[in-house]
Amino acid sequence: MNTIYKSEAGASEIQRRYRDMLATWPVHAEHVRVPTRAGETFVVVSGPPDAPPLLLLHGSGANAIMWGADIAAWAGTFRTYAVDLIGEPGLSAPSRPPLASDAYALWLDDVLEGLGITTTSIVGASLGGWMALDYATRRPERVTKLALLCPAGIGRQKIGWLFKALLLRPFGRWGIRRSARSVTGSTTPESGAVLDYLVLTFTQFKPRMDRLPAFPDEALRHLTMPILVIVGGRDVMLDSEGTARRVRQCLPHATVNLLPEVGHAILGQTDSVLAFLRG
Repeated sequence: MNTIYKSEAGASEIQRRYRDMLATWPVHAEHVRVPTRAGETFVVVSGPPDAPPLLLLHGSGANAIMWGADIAAWAGTFRTYAVDLIGEPGLSAPSRPPLASDAYALWLDDVLEGLGITTTSIVGASLGGWMALDYATRRPERVTKLALLCPAGIGRQKIGWLFKALLLRPFGRWGIRRSARSVTGSTTPESGAVLDYLVLTFTQFKPRMDRLPAFPDEALRHLTMPILVIVGGRDVMLDSEGTARRVRQCLPHATVNLLPEVGHAILGQTDSVLAFLRG
């Protein structure tokens, strides 16, 4: 049995639904499978082949479909590479090397080499933001710009939401849906389909439970590329004010947007991210 899922049947259903959603990708896309030392990695590639590269790293419990609302705008200017992170409910390998190591940087080395990319801008969300930062601190010469949405590893990681989620688990799908709504901060009617998919995912998927290593001030201060950080004031998973404060202290050249009424899911920032990437 695949250890990141609770059952083979659950894994198959999540991947079936994911493939159905990939079929609705709003622009032309190529599906590429890149061999890496951590296992095969699935990448959705869009945009003009001669455009500047843009690597997209989604959050925990997600996959490339996270970028569906952004991709039409971004792929008009960039060659976009929406990567399914290893160890997450996409179509990449289920491997989860230790977070407190250089394993993810080595994995991204292999991904970029397999895609023929030397340098790239990166957009990362939550866990993907942590991986983007981890890569940028280890390979600064390969990262041209960083756009980080609710990135982990800067502000304090909260645990109160986890206890609430555990209390709601006995209530089945209703409890998981309530927990997902609380964590993401998604309350609009149009977020219903997203919540439905999250409920399916977290009914059958085993998320990472270990804490993400925090980046020391010295590592952050060495980053000189343009950086955009967007965080939500109502994020129940990460201390957004702490993230904003540390970024302003360690990276005075960075742009920081704290959205007071937004939770952990940073949505509707397509244009602001694109404006930053275009520079």
